[in-house]
Amino acid sequence: MITLLEKIPVELKKMAVQPALLAQVVKIYQANQRQGNHSAKTRGEVNRTNHKLYRQKGTGHARHGSRKAPIFVGGGVSFAPKPKDYSAGVSSKMKILSRLQALAVAGQQNRLSVVAGCADLSGKTKELADFFKTLEAKQKLLLVTDGVAKNVFRAARNLPFVTTTSLATLNAYEVLSARKVLIMEEALGKIEEDLKKVKSVKQQTVRGKQLAASPKMEENKSAVPKTKTMIAKTASPKIIKKKV
Repeated sequence: MITLLEKIPVELKKMAVQPALLAQVVKIYQANQRQGNHSAKTRGEVNRTNHKLYRQKGTGHARHGSRKAPIFVGGGVSFAPKPKDYSAGVSSKMKILSRLQALAVAGQQNRLSVVAGCADLSGKTKELADFFKTLEAKQKLLLVTDGVAKNVFRAARNLPFVTTTSLATLNAYEVLSARKVLIMEEALGKIEEDLKKVKSVKQQTVRGKQLAASPKMEENKSAVPKTKTMIAKTASPKIIKKKV
């Protein structure tokens, strides 16, 4: 029996959201979906005659040298597009942080829920379909599993409005574009681990900034013994008196 739970971590709901980070990750994800196989021929690649159309002067027409020019139908393309790789990378810290912030946005908008009982599915589509009828969800539903749950993937693959993915491969774009996000109860432990990682990283950065701005560090800087070169630079220049 599949049931909804109210077990969303409080830290996730109260998490601060960085719109710039989410926008950057979504932009990179969409760029990585591009095949980049667009291609067109330039005037140097078109297979046409190189013969001059007509003589240079005396015809009253504009001067032309080749049928391959972009001005003619069947000629080359000016600045023709060529195959290009649009893919870009995201660091592991950015992946974890953007994933958590996207889930936080979904939680703040009441689009996030926790589901229990999905692990006991036999793989029949009817079991999930009956549960989704109670939710009245018919558009863009995202089901997040804790790993490769074969029976869950098998039960959901015939439902056109359901996208199933594991927490390890979840990205911010999928969460933000879904109307409803359902997380299996077994995946909450991994989310809590990610929250602890983010919290520890923030604490380390805050401590580093505090140490850098502490008065002890300034005292230590002033207590550094001066070298000969430093003394020579700071010493006042000698005044040479000329004899009159």
